[in-house]
Amino acid sequence: MKKPNILLITTDQQRYDTLHCAGYDYMITPNLDALAEDGCLFTNAYSPNPVCIPARHNLLTGLTAKYHGFDDNYFDESKSIPFDLPTFAEILQDDRYNTVAIGKMHFQPYRAHNGFNRLELMDEIPRFLEDDDYTMYLRRKGYTNLQSVHGVRHLLYMQPQKSLVKEEDHGTTWVANKTIETLDTISLERPFLIWAGFIAPHPPFDVPSEYQDLYRDRAIPMCKTSNTSLSNLAIENKNIADYPNETYLRRARELYCSAITHVDTHVGRIIQKLKDIGEYDNTLILFTSDHGEMLGDYGTYQKFLPYDSSSRVPLIVRYPSRLKSNTVCDELVSLNDLLPTMLDVAKLDYPGKTKLPGKSLFDQTKHDAVFMEHCRGNRRWVSIRTKEYKYNYYFSLGREELFDMIHDPDETTNLIETMKDCVESIRNDLYNRLICYEKEYGLPNTIEDDRFVVMDEMEIHFYREANLPQFPRHLRKEDEGLWSLKKELIEAIKDEEVIHLDELDTEYYIKQGVFTKEEIQDMKEELGR
Repeated sequence: MKKPNILLITTDQQRYDTLHCAGYDYMITPNLDALAEDGCLFTNAYSPNPVCIPARHNLLTGLTAKYHGFDDNYFDESKSIPFDLPTFAEILQDDRYNTVAIGKMHFQPYRAHNGFNRLELMDEIPRFLEDDDYTMYLRRKGYTNLQSVHGVRHLLYMQPQKSLVKEEDHGTTWVANKTIETLDTISLERPFLIWAGFIAPHPPFDVPSEYQDLYRDRAIPMCKTSNTSLSNLAIENKNIADYPNETYLRRARELYCSAITHVDTHVGRIIQKLKDIGEYDNTLILFTSDHGEMLGDYGTYQKFLPYDSSSRVPLIVRYPSRLKSNTVCDELVSLNDLLPTMLDVAKLDYPGKTKLPGKSLFDQTKHDAVFMEHCRGNRRWVSIRTKEYKYNYYFSLGREELFDMIHDPDETTNLIETMKDCVESIRNDLYNRLICYEKEYGLPNTIEDDRFVVMDEMEIHFYREANLPQFPRHLRKEDEGLWSLKKELIEAIKDEEVIHLDELDTEYYIKQGVFTKEEIQDMKEELGR
C-alpha cells in the first residue's frame, strides 16, 4: 500500500490571529476555515526563532541554530546546513518520496536542494535572474519592465500599495498554479512531498487590485499596547515602519489582511485539486507560517521578538486517519514538531545523531512548554512559554520579562517590573528550565556557572528598509526596458491617496542613495500630492 502524501503549505510573516476559524471574525478565510473544519486547528503554535531563515531551517531539520547554524537571517555569507544534518525532505526522499519545493524557501545557498528532487523557487529579492523561477516567468509573460517583482520596498516597504502585476501573474497565484500543475502531472504510484511556500503576507503589502478594498470597512482590532517598558530590540523595530499618522497604519493593516485572503483563495484551489485527483484523504496537510508580524502592537513592527504577535503562528493539520475533523487543540506546539510529525505518518525513524526537541503532533505526551530563541551576542534572547506564563531573557543587560498568559494574554504588563517579589519563585523556575534548554539546544558561551551571561547593552540602530532590486545589476547586457525605481514607486501608489511623499521620511532614502532630492520632487509633482 502506498504511503501517505505530505503537503506542507507555508505563508510568510502571518500572525496567529488572522484566521476566521480561530475566532477572529474580521478575517475572510473561507478555505482555511474549511480545512480546519475537516481537520484540527492548533491555537498555541509557536515559531522556535521568529525570523524567516532560522525558522525555516528549524522546520527543515527539526533542530535549532546550534545545529543548523542559522540564528538570524544570513544573506551574504557562504553559510549552509552541515552536510551530515538530515532534512525531512532528504529522509523522505530516501524512502522513495517524490519531493518538490515550490515558492519561497529561503534556503542558503539559494538553490540548495536539501533533499528536494525539484525546485520551483521564488524569492523576495532575487539576486540572479536565472536562479529565480518566478522572475523568469514574469519576464516570459512580458513584465520585462519590472525590477521590484514582489512590490516596492524602497520607501514603501510597509506602506500601502498595489501590485505591479495582474492577479493572474502575482506571486501568490504563481505558487498555487505551480503546485496544481505538479499535482496534475506527477505519478501517483509513489507518495509525494510538496512544500508550497507563499511570500505573502510578508511586506511589501502589494495585493492585486481585486483585493485592495476587502477590509476597508471591516472592524480590524486596535493594536496592543504595553503598560511596561520594551526591550531595545523592540524599540529598534519601531523605526522600520514610517507611519506619520494612524491612517497609514490602518490602511497597511487592511492590505496585510487582504494579502492573507488572497492566499486563502489559492489554498482553496490547491485543496480542490487534491480532491479532484483522489488524494485528499491520503495526504497529511500542514498549513502554517514561519513567524508573525508585530504590525503596530506596542508601537513596533516586523518580527525578531518573543511576543505572540511575532512568535505565535497559525497551524492547521488534516490527516483523517489520526485526527478527528472539526477539532481544536490548545496544547503548546512548535514548528520543531513538524519534522517528527512527517516521519510519524511515513513510519520512519529519524536517522540523525541528535535528540530532536520536537515530537509528533500525534504523540499523546504533550509539551509542557515550548522554547524560542533569536540571534547571538547582545542581540540574543531566549524564551520559555508554558500554559500559564511566558518568560523572556535578553542577554543585553540581562533584561527579563514575565507575562501572565492566562490573565494578560496580550502581554501588556511585565510582572518583573510591577511585582517582582511576588513572582520570584515562578521566575526562578522558568529561568532554570530555560538554562537547561539552552545547554542542550542553545548557542555556546551563553552560560557561566549555571547562569545566563549578562552582556553589554544592545545599541539601537535607526533603520528603514532600503534594499533595492538585485537581479538587474547582474544581467549580462543592459536591459533598456526596465522601469526606473521612481516609475515603479509612482505606479504602486498612484491610487493610494493616503500616501503623501512629503509626510514620509524621504531624507533617509536620499542619504542612502536610493533617490535624489530632485527625483523626490518629481514624484510629488507627478502624483499631485
